[in-house]
Amino acid sequence: MATADPHGSPHDVWLPIPPEEIDGLPTGLNYVHWDAGPEYPADPAHCVFYAVPYMKDVAVSLRPLARMSGLRVVQTLTAGVEHILPALGQLPPGTRLCNARGLHDASTAELALTLILAALRGVPDFVRAQDAEEWRPVFRPALADRTVLIVGYGSIGSAIEDRLTPFECARVTRLARTARETVRGPVHPLSALGDLLPDADVVVLATPLTDATRGLVGRDFLARMKDGALLVNVARGKVVDTAALLTEVTSGRLRAALDVTDPEPLPAAHPLWRAPGVLITPHVGGPSSAFLPRAKRLLRDQLTLFAAGRPLRNTVATAERNAEG
Repeated sequence: MATADPHGSPHDVWLPIPPEEIDGLPTGLNYVHWDAGPEYPADPAHCVFYAVPYMKDVAVSLRPLARMSGLRVVQTLTAGVEHILPALGQLPPGTRLCNARGLHDASTAELALTLILAALRGVPDFVRAQDAEEWRPVFRPALADRTVLIVGYGSIGSAIEDRLTPFECARVTRLARTARETVRGPVHPLSALGDLLPDADVVVLATPLTDATRGLVGRDFLARMKDGALLVNVARGKVVDTAALLTEVTSGRLRAALDVTDPEPLPAAHPLWRAPGVLITPHVGGPSSAFLPRAKRLLRDQLTLFAAGRPLRNTVATAERNAEG
């Protein structure tokens, strides 16, 4: 691995993980470590590959981009890139934006299944009963024999179905932007959503946030869900109209398990906190012990392609070109 030059070089790679902790990085590049600290590790103008710090303040992570005049690649460690897209206009022409498709599949799918099971089986109520030292047995629905609709059948949606398979669901239905066939069966287009919703006991949102999905889960969407259905959101908070969801859960007609919210972070005293039938986790689908080894592999593999002059994986937008959505 190339040693770090504290003054920088025209081939700088900025990594949020110390480069000595990533095995197999290609030679010929100068690796520096920056995880959104107050001081830059080198001159931003020398950076050619910028791996965006994970779970840091967006404004801080975007700050060096305006000075990265030699930049060729921005690599996020998130599947969503909506926080980076507004900065594309200030990047050198041709700079590629790559997301982290696949990195969070295992962790996010685990959490999706956790939320489904916890919400269906009433685990939050049992935790409250334990805090009160009260024995409160109750009959609750199982995941077995339920129909699950996955809205957003990309790599995370597929990983969620992997984990649903042993639970004897009556059916798993898949929906994405466009129709296609998979080894498990058809993926229905977004236009089929209205027909699929009334049959689903559990609706899992795993779609990226785009113009097409912003506010997708509004009054009409929720009204088509069957009475007693569970909405699980491991996508982005803005996919759901919070006011519309509050109306449905407050009435008791629907339940929800949310890893993401709008607004986010959810402020104290927001009505979602105490809404009946709502389970909330603080956007923890990605941050788990599964993150670091997969992040290291992603960075190593992308940098190996970059050093060899080969096309990178997961390019979702290019500066002065339109994002793929």
